[in-house]
Amino acid sequence: MKVLVPVKRVVDYNVKIRVKPDNSGVDLNNVKMSVNPFCEIAIEEAVSLKEAGTASEVVAVAVGGSSCQEQLRTCLALGADRAVLIETDVEVQPLGVAKVLKALQDKEDAELVIFGKQSIDADNSQTGQMFAALTGMSQGTFASELSIADGKAQVVREVDGGLQTVSISLPAVVTTDLRLNEPRYASLPNIMKAKKKPLDVMTPDELGVDVTPTVEVLSVEPPAEREAGIKVESVEELVDKLKNEAKVIQ
Repeated sequence: MKVLVPVKRVVDYNVKIRVKPDNSGVDLNNVKMSVNPFCEIAIEEAVSLKEAGTASEVVAVAVGGSSCQEQLRTCLALGADRAVLIETDVEVQPLGVAKVLKALQDKEDAELVIFGKQSIDADNSQTGQMFAALTGMSQGTFASELSIADGKAQVVREVDGGLQTVSISLPAVVTTDLRLNEPRYASLPNIMKAKKKPLDVMTPDELGVDVTPTVEVLSVEPPAEREAGIKVESVEELVDKLKNEAKVIQ
């Protein structure tokens, strides 16, 4: 079973985001970039499936500029067998990414495609679902547990009311939640080995896909600064302030 894992290059989660002075976007100058944390969970799950003998090959894929090769090499160091970069300088949006991945899936014919449930920059949580719709593949989103057997995937989903277990037929799309696993660290020997693993580069044009953005970002603003809170000595004082100062209760 081949497993395809799309990954995204994002600002490292430890970095404090700065907005550009003209509010046109996030300032990426001299900022550490990493594999999106949810995508790391997806890679870990795919590699674990291979180690268990369920999967035969793990292919990592990214859509973006040439700098994405750094994150793909990280995925190779974590255990992926090969990588594919769909190189473009266009800031590709979820639908464009889903179309590109659909064209790649037509070539790769993977039985399982594992996405991170969302990226920590745009927080759209759309690409996996759009990809499933375009390919007609069954999907299990927000997975906290995954098992494969008898041509089916059993997915335990995290939903508002608790947990939901679904059984879906392969080929299938799964998007990962935080509690699915804990990603491993890349060892130095594996980082060195990753340099020799295959990394293919192609373009959206070669796949026959138009990735022109359909949504325009008008402005990006940092969160408004909040005033410091206060401490109260008793419930009675809290109720008094909510009633007479904040006037949120009667």
